[in-house]
Amino acid sequence: MKAALSQAEGESNTVAAMRAPAEGTLRTIATFIAAFGIGVATYIAIADSGGGSPVCIAGGSGCETVAESTYSHLLGANIAVFGIAGYVLLLAASLLRGDAARMAGFGLSLVGFGYSVYLTYLELFKIEAICEWCVASAALMTILFCLNAIRMIGYVGKPA
Repeated sequence: MKAALSQAEGESNTVAAMRAPAEGTLRTIATFIAAFGIGVATYIAIADSGGGSPVCIAGGSGCETVAESTYSHLLGANIAVFGIAGYVLLLAASLLRGDAARMAGFGLSLVGFGYSVYLTYLELFKIEAICEWCVASAALMTILFCLNAIRMIGYVGKPA
């Protein structure tokens, strides 16, 4: 019994440390997601510029209700235009190497994620309608935030 106890005391109960995925993998995925986000935001902006609203894939009038709300424009421009700019900047950050790109990607995606949370709140509790395209954009921004957070935490301070 004493031998078994001393053997158990000598064993380490450590958990293997998790490693971040390779930075190249994170950058590749972020590049694809940002490009897809540009497409989603561009579709919303084009639909709005034509005087209409994005067509809901599943039917219904959620996209139209959201597009016609007072919350769909900021400083006279459709919110999607700011989304396009954000996704383009995130695409650039994912294509670049080094700490500046890592930090920029994290900062931009944090702002985009926070604003997406705010817009989702507006959809649910103020507008009381859901736009599938807006939800898709929010999901893409959430993924970009996670990828950029992992990239920053795992690689800032390391050579590019």
